[in-house]
Amino acid sequence: MSKIAAYRNVFSLLGKTAIVTGGSRGIGKALAEGLAAHGADVAIVVQSTTDRAEALAADIRIAGRRAMVIKADVSLEPDVERIAREVVSAWGRIDILVNNAGIVLPANAEDCSLETWRRTMAVNLDGVFLVSRAVGREMIRQKSGSIISVGSMSGRIVNWPFRHAAYNVSKAGVHMLTKCLATEWAEHNIRVNAIAPGYIRTELTEEVLREHPDVVNNKWAKDAVQNRIGSVDELVGATVYLASDAASFTTGEIITIDGGLTLR
Repeated sequence: MSKIAAYRNVFSLLGKTAIVTGGSRGIGKALAEGLAAHGADVAIVVQSTTDRAEALAADIRIAGRRAMVIKADVSLEPDVERIAREVVSAWGRIDILVNNAGIVLPANAEDCSLETWRRTMAVNLDGVFLVSRAVGREMIRQKSGSIISVGSMSGRIVNWPFRHAAYNVSKAGVHMLTKCLATEWAEHNIRVNAIAPGYIRTELTEEVLREHPDVVNNKWAKDAVQNRIGSVDELVGATVYLASDAASFTTGEIITIDGGLTLR
């Protein structure tokens, strides 16, 4: 096969199995769809209602890939261990993990309760550690794998004017955890990376847009050099790249996708 022909398949995920946490809507849904579009079978992990996840799984199956829905809380160790067991039992291996599940609980620092702080860390940071550890053990056994965590530009800057120190700190932790796992697991042929989205139009930002249109239009959009907020579709390419063999020499990286907001 010529190099030109080989490059046509550089982003192929055929034969790969993937887990996407928080995969039923917003960013997680787009990433699950993107992985499936490039050939991966996808396990969609959700914490509460499964209706949307089942609808997405049905769409993935129609597209010719396997899909399953797992109801689990990523902050609970027994749930996380069950996620890994169920996927390995059904499909034999785990090739790709996307840590997407996360929450935002805004609060001024002086008013932020310890419960709010700990819940944010439990989902956003502990959850990434627990799922990565459980899946990482399987990847170590099979001597291959790619882990992609959804961090945030909030792990690099302080978002303004809304105040959510706990969220920012949790995402900074995700970025450092990404680098640590990449370093520790490179010897097992496991790559660990993250994407750091900027302001992305999701159901959450639509709610903010309705309540604070001035902030979204005059602050969020105009702070980016591209003068807009992004769409979930614009996160798919980087995620597929990191999941695929195209990124075989990429690990420990945090790819910022923010329309240039953090440039200035």
